[in-house]
Amino acid sequence: MGWIVLLYRLPNDDSRARVTVWRELRRSGALHVQQSVVAVPDHDDFAADVKRLREVVTGVGGQMDALRAEPLSPGDDARLIGTWNDARDAEYRELAGECAKFLAEIDHEFAIEKFTLAELDEEEAEMDKLRRWHERITRLDLHRAGGGPAAAAALRDAQAALDRYSTAVFERTQP
Repeated sequence: MGWIVLLYRLPNDDSRARVTVWRELRRSGALHVQQSVVAVPDHDDFAADVKRLREVVTGVGGQMDALRAEPLSPGDDARLIGTWNDARDAEYRELAGECAKFLAEIDHEFAIEKFTLAELDEEEAEMDKLRRWHERITRLDLHRAGGGPAAAAALRDAQAALDRYSTAVFERTQP
């Protein structure tokens, strides 16, 4: 699989523009090759990301060029894919850590016997956030990073804990 290489230039004196572009690059999962050069897999799933990045860069007064590139050797491709997967694995580890915190929070609610609808709403919102985060990472995970299964298991554990908590709140709040 090839890569789309994005070369961009931003206004020198606008830190807000740099932050805006950085946030969008981060959201897209783009691989930083060097300063002002990023790459995403040349895959249909990233076409909208490239378009959005171009809009953001030009929207803050910058310029962007997008080029298709193919690695010249298998070693080049392996390094790019390895770096891509390292980034996904880091995201998966962070997600699994947040799922562990969520489990601890649910255990705490049981320990203090806090079974309120307001608390359930808060925990459901947190679970929705974890699910959306997992969906974003898996969308980027074209090369099947090794941390994916552990993160999926952590998310399932978090959902099971929420289900258990939801049942407990229901049982304690119904007339």
